[in-house]
Amino acid sequence: MKIMIVSDSHGRNYYLEKALEKVKEIDLFIHLGDFEGSEEYIESIVPCRTEMVSGNNDYFTGLEKDKIITIGKYSVFLTHGHRYGVNFGTERLKDVAMQYGANIAMFGHTHRPMIDMSSNVWAINPGSITQPRQEGGKPSFIIMDIDSKGEAHFTLNYM
Repeated sequence: MKIMIVSDSHGRNYYLEKALEKVKEIDLFIHLGDFEGSEEYIESIVPCRTEMVSGNNDYFTGLEKDKIITIGKYSVFLTHGHRYGVNFGTERLKDVAMQYGANIAMFGHTHRPMIDMSSNVWAINPGSITQPRQEGGKPSFIIMDIDSKGEAHFTLNYM
């Protein structure tokens, strides 16, 4: 199973379109918020099931702020992250994810990619597909692959 994870497109979908072309076939698409009114457009260009949560710049959407989904054997907490202080660390985010019984917490908001598998709850942030803030300043996204044994593998990708 191949999952594409993005965040913080902020209504500018050029790099999102290019990333979808680059990755080709995916089984699940996850957007972790700050799409700024382009959720219907995003759903129209993504060729598979789409999961989205709203971010701090998504004012007029009915989408949930937090969501739990199942990917293979993993319970995944989806959130934008701004309500959990992610600019200052992921401890609170991981605590909340654990309370929901999640193994993985996926979040955005910081515009900086992260793959942290150092504790019981993994913290995964794809960075921003349009407004990166990490050194080098390249738009980023993550591909999550579930292998034949059901194990998850994460790859950070840059545009």
